[in-house]
Amino acid sequence: MGIQDLSQADIALIGFGGSAPAQVLHLVAKAVKDHGYHTIAPIRSQSFEYALLQSPYRTFLNTASSSTPSKQLIIYNLPPSLTEYLSTSSQEEASFIRSRLYQSSNSPSNNRIILTFDSNHGSFLGIPPDATEADLVSYVHSNNAAFGANLASASLNALSALDKAAATQLSYEAQSSDTVVLVGSGGREHALAVALSQSPLVAKVICLPGNGGTQNEGGKISNAVSADGTPLTKSDNATVVELVKRVNADMVVVGPEQPLVDGVVDELAVECPGVRVFGPSKAGAELEASKAFTKDFLQQYDIPTAKYRNFTSASEAIDYVKSLDPNDRQVVKASGLAAGKGVLLPTTQEETIAAINEIMSDKAFGAAGDTCVVESFMTGPEASCLAFCDGKTAVLMPAAQDHKRALDNDEGLNTGGMGAYAPAPCVTPELQKEIEAMCIKTVEKMAERGTPYVGVLYAGMMLTPNGPSVLEFNCRFGDPETQVVLPLLETDLYEVFCACCDGNLDKIDVRFKENVSAATVVCAAKGYPEKYPKGMEIGGLDEAGSMENVKVYHAGTKVDHADVTRCSGGRVLAVTGMGSNLSEALAASYKAVKQITFTDPTGANLKHNRTDIAKGATRKKLRIGVMGSTRGTALIPIMEACANGSVHAEIVAVVSNRSAAPILEKGKSLGPTVTTKFVSSKGLTRAQYDAECTSVLVGAGVEYVLLVGYMRILSKEFTEYWAGRCINVHPSLLPKHAGGMDLEVHQAVIDAKESESGCTIHEVTEEVDGGPIVIQKVVKVDPSETAESLKAKVQALEGTAFIDAIQKKCKNTISYADAGVSIDAGNSLVELIKPACKATRRPGCDADLGGFGGLFDLAAAGYKTEDTIIIGATDGVGTKLRVAHMTKKHESVGIDLVAMCVNDLIIAGG
Repeated sequence: MGIQDLSQADIALIGFGGSAPAQVLHLVAKAVKDHGYHTIAPIRSQSFEYALLQSPYRTFLNTASSSTPSKQLIIYNLPPSLTEYLSTSSQEEASFIRSRLYQSSNSPSNNRIILTFDSNHGSFLGIPPDATEADLVSYVHSNNAAFGANLASASLNALSALDKAAATQLSYEAQSSDTVVLVGSGGREHALAVALSQSPLVAKVICLPGNGGTQNEGGKISNAVSADGTPLTKSDNATVVELVKRVNADMVVVGPEQPLVDGVVDELAVECPGVRVFGPSKAGAELEASKAFTKDFLQQYDIPTAKYRNFTSASEAIDYVKSLDPNDRQVVKASGLAAGKGVLLPTTQEETIAAINEIMSDKAFGAAGDTCVVESFMTGPEASCLAFCDGKTAVLMPAAQDHKRALDNDEGLNTGGMGAYAPAPCVTPELQKEIEAMCIKTVEKMAERGTPYVGVLYAGMMLTPNGPSVLEFNCRFGDPETQVVLPLLETDLYEVFCACCDGNLDKIDVRFKENVSAATVVCAAKGYPEKYPKGMEIGGLDEAGSMENVKVYHAGTKVDHADVTRCSGGRVLAVTGMGSNLSEALAASYKAVKQITFTDPTGANLKHNRTDIAKGATRKKLRIGVMGSTRGTALIPIMEACANGSVHAEIVAVVSNRSAAPILEKGKSLGPTVTTKFVSSKGLTRAQYDAECTSVLVGAGVEYVLLVGYMRILSKEFTEYWAGRCINVHPSLLPKHAGGMDLEVHQAVIDAKESESGCTIHEVTEEVDGGPIVIQKVVKVDPSETAESLKAKVQALEGTAFIDAIQKKCKNTISYADAGVSIDAGNSLVELIKPACKATRRPGCDADLGGFGGLFDLAAAGYKTEDTIIIGATDGVGTKLRVAHMTKKHESVGIDLVAMCVNDLIIAGG
């Protein structure tokens, strides 16, 4: 729903981004519960849907209600900063609020109340400071003109103050005054430069030393030059300090880890004390510089990580490995910086010993291997989780996943990264909260140690069967993760960096775009990461860069004297695509990649890229949630099918309304990463209870819900929320015996002397047992059948019926058969009615069946007309409407229906 389409919403929440303040949540929940509000529309307020579902609010966005509220309630979040206010989206919202405030003030019968929330102070504007949520709702429902005038006045005054500040900021004297020095030369730095240059607060982004992309980007971005105008190629501490002083920089952003480990932040603090520096001190960078330090830190502060030991002696490390179970696989790491190559993954005890010798005795990674970490091998998906840090707290960005191996199917040597995508589907809302809590704890504990951490904390996470666990910390943005995370950022990056440097991160609302994905494909020189050629001419940059939703970030590039961009490194480009989902983002990226060539003097194209970026994410397993009240016998074959791969799905949550239900034990047996929870219904309405259950399912990332022996009637709100994504099993061949339960159904079958029965998997709707049928399984009813024996026969089929339904859901396409249409039956019908059709034949009319359009010659039929032919076309709409319903895409079905008829008219000669 857009901001101009709010007439049908009882409550509109506008501009809150990723925040959902408790004061607003309480107000909305109370308005729904006590005053008949039932339709909530969040506009750029993506966190409210999930937050409202949770205790104590337990509120769906759409709630059944017999009453209609007297006034529409609009709750507007005042932009927390000037740069946020100046964004296109905020300007549209502010204009909307202004116009509605003016309309309301000029209307004698005002049916709208606008509340403005000031997130910087945590309060509503124009409301007495001691007002409770109950008072607020009472105010909203009152016809107190003075109250309404106070609200409007306070809101307009706040917007006027922002306008005044904007006028000052946009004046010639104040415009774009800040200069940023960006240290680094990779694709990460190009992405940072582009994002920083988009800030109205930034005048220049000077890259030291930069690359061909930052050299040609133009606008605010340039590469650093010396005082005499020659390009600077070094980025050591002394060069950074000299440049910062010479250009009078306001901020330094450090991209790579080496300058941080070398103490550039500490040196800048001494030499340039008035300059903000985004990046950790040398002590903070120890989290990446020493894996041994990080492992000890994690253990000391009880942050989950793998079991490990640190060693400075190769013989002691080998003795330790020999003391372990030979089947207990280990990972061997050089503790220091090793250009991303110091992690070895042996598979046997012998290989582990060889890895220790390679690192510690053979010095394969130099001094980085003086200390060696031996840790237990962990299993599960990996995720790259980056957090903004201000020395006191942390804000987690959307999780990304990257591809380290050089070749498709995760084969070949390890690289710096061949592609990435974000948000990572494997990181559910609950996991996101859990990982953010780990990052916050890390920042807090670093501060307690006297080494406050400012900058980006990159947590490499393993999502193990026992929960998320830290693989490693990096002290900078990841590459290529930066190229997919920053394009999702909606908040001004420079403003975020300033807040981090000033220790005010909690004062800013860090927002990311809603319903947008990003994917990047790295184009590398053939041979990378081993020996590879350089100097190839890069072609297709203009074509790729001009494509919609595509940005080409440069890494290993340089521009020669003839202004030709050439390859100068192993990883040359990162081509990022954007889309409303991951598939669209990938399609955009790969379409652009096809335009790019690395041509050597012989004309050969020496470009290499992986063709399977995000393949696992686009083909991820269906995430299943189960709701049950009893033993859950039918769940056992589903668990087995998920485990053995018979279905491309996984059970991620089991919820019950009974604390002692055996189905909860089945959920617990799947491991600690499966959310298993009893939700009490005491004191809750049906809708409130269903909202809390839904919050559990959503938090676990559930996509498809199975009701397995669930003994509760579901609310309209629940069935609408999960429409098309929730199925139930009924112990009869629906529509027969709908509404019955357990043995009474089987007895009814016997009493009706039916010869067959079975079970039905159907979609759950508000009408009990009335949803569309998905699967039916049939059993014969014997003459001597009892209700108990028939139950046993039917129950034995329920698990396989669920499995068939899950397999059907997992299919990537919907066929005519899935939509309930039989092509064979249709063809048979045509043959059956052909004789009847031929009997209607007359001059001027085609009497054959098979086409969807035909001609009628009026003159040949005896009518007094010349040169007039009627063209007719007939199309059924049932299948198309059914497909539209199943895919939840109704926007274009009308166009499709008309188009089919038009096509047939044209084919008939129209």
